[in-house]
Amino acid sequence: MVDPDERETAALSAGLKAMAEIMAEIGWERRLCDVTGPQARNMAQAAVGAFLQSMRDSAPEVPF
Repeated sequence: MVDPDERETAALSAGLKAMAEIMAEIGWERRLCDVTGPQARNMAQAAVGAFLQSMRDSAPEVPF
């Protein structure tokens, strides 16, 4: 994403917050190289899901 607009920036923040919640469950002291595949997928799914939901919420007329 090049030069994100205000909606995209907000959606990125939502995605990071969702990912951080999963990371808090895993444990912040764990190195990223020690995160399991399922844990990494959980973080990615949380981030992408929250990003998409934020985009949908900010522009319900656009099918994201």
